[in-house]
Amino acid sequence: MTTYDPNNIFAKILRGELPCEKVYEDEHTFAFMDIMPRADGHVLVIPKNPSRNLLDADPQDLERAIATVQKLARAVKAGMNADGITLQQFNESAGGQVVFHLHFHILPRWEGVSLRPHTGAMAAKEDLQRHAQAIRAALK
Repeated sequence: MTTYDPNNIFAKILRGELPCEKVYEDEHTFAFMDIMPRADGHVLVIPKNPSRNLLDADPQDLERAIATVQKLARAVKAGMNADGITLQQFNESAGGQVVFHLHFHILPRWEGVSLRPHTGAMAAKEDLQRHAQAIRAALK
């Protein structure tokens, strides 16, 4: 297994070197809007401790991350008035992982609405802000 790269995009976001639309943060985890969302309200949850993926993560970091994933999934579903949630987590290139910092995708889903393809198209900043605001309000 390859070692963790401290210059991956999510590590840079955690250090404040790159901007993001933050949704939630606690001592151990960080959640923000995906800038290339496959659904409106697509949120990413990452542990603050470095790990490439599920395969090398400390079990305690996994426990903390999944607790945040559950909290955020409830808020995403409520804040986006979604019918359900899809949770995705990829490991290594062959498994579909693109950014090598452990992360979980929370995608709100609506009956009859397909996920958008992963085209690399960035969402408008205003849309990300509006969706984040709705999700943050649902956290309260």
